[in-house]
Amino acid sequence: MPDPKAPILIELEEEGGNPADAAPIDDLPQGEAMQRAVRLAGRPPSALVRLFWVAATGFLTIVLSVAAWDFVMGLLTRVPVLGAVAGVLLVLLGLAALGVALREVAAFARLARLDGLRQGVEAALISGDLAAARVLARRLSQLYAGRGELVAARDRLSAREDDLFDVPALFDLAEAELMAPLDTLARAEVEAAARQVAAVTAFVPLALADVIAALVANLRMIRRIAEIYGGRAGTLGAWRLTRSVMAHLVATGAVAMGDDLVGTAAGGGILSRLSRRFGEGLVNGALTARVGVAAIEVCRPLPFRALPRPRTAALVSRALTGLFGSAGR
Repeated sequence: MPDPKAPILIELEEEGGNPADAAPIDDLPQGEAMQRAVRLAGRPPSALVRLFWVAATGFLTIVLSVAAWDFVMGLLTRVPVLGAVAGVLLVLLGLAALGVALREVAAFARLARLDGLRQGVEAALISGDLAAARVLARRLSQLYAGRGELVAARDRLSAREDDLFDVPALFDLAEAELMAPLDTLARAEVEAAARQVAAVTAFVPLALADVIAALVANLRMIRRIAEIYGGRAGTLGAWRLTRSVMAHLVATGAVAMGDDLVGTAAGGGILSRLSRRFGEGLVNGALTARVGVAAIEVCRPLPFRALPRPRTAALVSRALTGLFGSAGR
């Protein structure tokens, strides 16, 4: 019988590998909430899904309209006074629905106007057509005719545009005068959204709450950025614009967690001193800033030339400074 106190020798069938060759454990936060929100918003619906919603919307509209009409007619027969009130309310409801539809159409038209301006500017820069460039500069100035903070900028542009005979110089002047204050407002919106997403992710432990909060915050941010640049969008227009921004990020892989974003959010190794939840908050905030930069580029009627392009690192630094300061100590 073997001695129970004797050492036990276990023979391995194969020689083990070098521990140094093992793959490192990736324990850095990856911003899962923001990545899921971006992929959810940027996923294009299939033709079958679009057909389903068109058919369902049309069918429900017919059913509800006929049911409402029959209800009002029956009520008029039984109780004329209540029937008359119901009829008036039905007419008001129809007018309100028509107003909402017209508002959505106008919102799509505003977004299309921004796209048209940007495409025209890019074409004029390529062709060097000075006459077309001056027309576009006036259209751009007219776009912001109702903005009180741009009155002086529009006056300066109008006073100097006829003295410039170079297309890039004309657009650089328009960008410097009109886009600078708008860029400041757009950056502030991105910073606020990044701060909100980071805080919700860090402090709300409910399942899927961070994904919903990230999606709502990004929808609001993209809509506000469009409004800042003159493309105030309705509900459907904002959702379509959001899908365009998110789809672009997914297609280019910009939403993926990369080394540059790790460095941006880490700030010299702070992620190693934070809890996992706070680290996720930092990364989700940084990803939100990246979405905001993409939204600025999509909504801005002029490409970045004379003014610097917003940098994700700078936006995240300003947005998240002090938010997790106590956690990192």
